[in-house]
This record gives sequence, structure tokens and C-alpha cells, in this order.
Amino acid sequence: MTCREFAEFLDAFLAGTLLAEEMAAFHRHLAVCVHCVTYLDTYRRTVDACRRLGATGEDVPAEVPEELVQAILASRRKQA
Repeated sequence: MTCREFAEFLDAFLAGTLLAEEMAAFHRHLAVCVHCVTYLDTYRRTVDACRRLGATGEDVPAEVPEELVQAILASRRKQA
């Protein structure tokens, strides 16, 4: 798995919807890529902060990446 693929799978990882082989590849990549470990940690903290602030995905400024919005919404659905 490349760093780009890692980022593409991030939403599914956080939502818990990766297939077993994708999950294994995801964890193998994390074991060797400190940059993606840091990215995942930052991404999780951002999702958590938005959840605590009550972000709903509505009225999100256009400059906010859609991937981030979807990850936040997926995380909220998982918590429900």
C-alpha cells in the first residue's frame, strides 16, 4: 500500500468497513510509515474535535475537503 492508497482507505478504516485483506495492508503500511501514522493521528484528532464541536456536515465552507467531511460524518454514524 502506498501513502496515497492509505489516504484513500482512511475513511473506510475509521468507519470499520475495510475488508480483511485491506485492513491487513493498512496495518502493514502503518508499521513502516511514520508519516501515515502521524497523518492518521492528526486525522482522528480532527474528527474528534469536530464531533465535540457539534459539526453536522451542513453549511461546511467550500474549502473544507470533502474527504474530511465524509470521515467526520462516518465517525459520527459509528458512534451512534
